[in-house]
Amino acid sequence: MKQSLERLVGALVKLPGIGRKTAQRIAFYLLKDGEVGREMAEAITEASTRLHPCPTCFSLTENGTCAVCTDPARDQGLVCVVEEPADVLTLEQSRQHRGTYHVLGGVLSPIDGVGPEDLHVADLLRRVGSGSIREVIIATNPTTEGEATAIYVARQLKAAGVRITRIAHGLPVGSDLDLADGETLRRAFEGRREL
Repeated sequence: MKQSLERLVGALVKLPGIGRKTAQRIAFYLLKDGEVGREMAEAITEASTRLHPCPTCFSLTENGTCAVCTDPARDQGLVCVVEEPADVLTLEQSRQHRGTYHVLGGVLSPIDGVGPEDLHVADLLRRVGSGSIREVIIATNPTTEGEATAIYVARQLKAAGVRITRIAHGLPVGSDLDLADGETLRRAFEGRREL
């Protein structure tokens, strides 16, 4: 039992935001209610078997090309560049973007050995080079790596002659000014607009 339990806890610890204590609690819960554990194992197996990157945007799909890329109601001339497939899901839930997406597959991070060749930047340049795209919205996270990636992608796209925009950063709705850090406030002032 000890070896199997350790393997399960070790697998759960690899999930983001899950420490050893939480992993142990989850493991015991899954073992206590065997049906939930079996259902989860089947769902993970099915997803990892059936889902694959879309050949156009690199989001996840069960089909040849994803539903967003093949949707005739989407604005094919508007591409939103994101870091990961999870970002596509977040933006789709917001219902704010009616164009298509391009998933980079990460961010530039020299410390972690991730360079431009490790991301889908060349694929984005090919898409833009086709001539059907008029605007690229860069929606990488406002981290050091996300900002560096946004700048790199924008520089690569400059020669393509498309409009390049960046999503605004600033104060979240419902937050108080005294809770915001200096960088967030700086970005909020930079992203201000007319009322």
